[in-house]
Amino acid sequence: MEHNSTFPIKNTELGMLRDEASSYLKSIQWQQGQRAKNRDKDAKDESILLYLSRANNGSSATVTSVSKTILALKKRLLPDSVALPLYLNQTLYAVQEGITLGIWIRDNYYDASGLSSLNERKSTLDHIGKRAFESKMHTATAFMLFAISYYILYQLKPSASDDLSVMKQKFAGIPEASLLTPLKGISCALFYYDKYLGHPEMIKSDKDVIDFTVVYFEALMDEIQLRKSTLEHTETIEDRTYKLENSDFAISGWNHVFSGIAVSIEFNKIQFEQIVGNRDAKHFSRRLTERLLSYDFEAKKNPFQELGGFMPVFMGYGIPGTGKSMLIAAIATRLKEHCDHLEIPFLFHPMPDTLISTFQGGSAEKMVEWMKPMQDPSKIIFAPIDDAENNLQERTAQGVSAGVKEVIGVFLRYTEGAYAVNYGNSSIGLFTNLPEMLDKAVISRVQGRFKIDGARTVNDFLDQDYLWWSKLEEAMPNFVNMTHPLNYEYLKDQGLAKRMGDILSTVEKPTEERVLDIYDQVEATHKAEGHAFFALLFKEIQKVFPFFSSRDVRNIQSAISLRLTDFDLEQDWFENPEIYFKKGYTTKLNMLQELMKSNMKGLDFSEIRRQEVIRYLDNVATIADTDFKRKVEARVDQMNIELEAREQFERK
Repeated sequence: MEHNSTFPIKNTELGMLRDEASSYLKSIQWQQGQRAKNRDKDAKDESILLYLSRANNGSSATVTSVSKTILALKKRLLPDSVALPLYLNQTLYAVQEGITLGIWIRDNYYDASGLSSLNERKSTLDHIGKRAFESKMHTATAFMLFAISYYILYQLKPSASDDLSVMKQKFAGIPEASLLTPLKGISCALFYYDKYLGHPEMIKSDKDVIDFTVVYFEALMDEIQLRKSTLEHTETIEDRTYKLENSDFAISGWNHVFSGIAVSIEFNKIQFEQIVGNRDAKHFSRRLTERLLSYDFEAKKNPFQELGGFMPVFMGYGIPGTGKSMLIAAIATRLKEHCDHLEIPFLFHPMPDTLISTFQGGSAEKMVEWMKPMQDPSKIIFAPIDDAENNLQERTAQGVSAGVKEVIGVFLRYTEGAYAVNYGNSSIGLFTNLPEMLDKAVISRVQGRFKIDGARTVNDFLDQDYLWWSKLEEAMPNFVNMTHPLNYEYLKDQGLAKRMGDILSTVEKPTEERVLDIYDQVEATHKAEGHAFFALLFKEIQKVFPFFSSRDVRNIQSAISLRLTDFDLEQDWFENPEIYFKKGYTTKLNMLQELMKSNMKGLDFSEIRRQEVIRYLDNVATIADTDFKRKVEARVDQMNIELEAREQFERK
């Protein structure tokens, strides 16, 4: 659903609700339900659930205090500490602020949904009115608990341990969650949170308090998500976004559960000039960074999407050792530097190596968690998948694990389909040595592709050596006693190209044999300047490569649009962001359209179209053939070895 309006959550308004929030932390009262009391009979963890179910000591309602429990934890864990230790303090503050924000959300829903006026007339309501009152009350409570959990996770997840599996094993679930009224909702949630905190097995160190709090409120959020479908009157939740003042925290309906929580991963800083060769890859990467930075945070869209020059999914491929990892670092470096300069948040979000799980459904869950932040409109996101063939391997190949199939299923759903939200602020890059091993459906999602081919010319190899020996020269002057090349200034060729046309040697004909045959056959009857030529070419290609589809044609169209938007942003736009980057969406779009028009004056549309179609079809054919060729070569090698072995044996 389109979020059509954004409402600010003002800090002054939160300030007025803080007392109510801290009163809940000081003391709440909760009477356990019968089912929660009986939970211990079929418990997976006897001790903890038994302990939770007996939390009331037989009396009907119990008063608990989270703040007292945290003080008791301090005494137990750090008896010598005078002040409240950092992690305990951070947790208590996050929970208090989460509840404050939840109360604000509750009050807002009361007003937006008409629950406030029903509440005022409560005593005079008829049957229908009473039913509406009750169901709105449930929804208010659920949304409030969702907001509380979401904010607590937003605050604490960056400080929590990366691996929470031990804590999750200790955690035996939330015995009950109440959605009857907001007061009961908060009381019930805090009651069990407090009971867990007080259990001696649960918390062994002050860091455990943060880890447990994250696990607990993740579970509460999951519980709300499970019950979401039973709630009514949710339209005033789903049609708006609430944004916290002076923060990148925002609530858009029930969406983006983990947006804003993913933390940028550290990376080595590398400049494009330090990468030798790879002109195509460097050019593409620079264009990608300029396009991502053009994203408009107010309009939540990117003008390059309208111009057709944006790539939510791209692929870089090449033989091993040609600089894939360096390229990933260089893209991240360039984005981070510009984002810092423009004062906008940046997330470097590589796919983790540990994504494939041995548990059924585990890989899909991890993949969803990895893909979720890509739907967060509040930052620029670069999400590389290095060695993509490991996690996105052809599903029909022999021995492919169920985990890989789950991961691909999620990838496809989130890159095109009902879940695919692309604001134009995030891009996923597949990097691989073996593109032919990638799943066909995954490859068809790729809208931009480039070769990572490393050093290719004499000057490239000169520069690759120069980058190495110049460090020795710096440390020990005159130690490298060798002559320099004539007529070449080191690193001159490693700068960035002005446009793609400078890099592509004019492509006259396809290089792949089968594509060349089809091309010549079609060209014999139709001129390449006519539209019919391409339609016929695609039809004939489909006969030889049955998996070639409409999506491939769309990808070719994207590649042509990329060439039409292949222009530099003005240098002073970067130096003075007010000229372009800080302008409104429409102004940006108009400025880009002007640049695009002046850029297109020197271009020939039919020539660019022909070049890009040939590049794409060559690529498709190469990928389709490489796997077969590799198997043939391996077999030939094997036969040669056997032949040589036989000859040597006979000679002996």
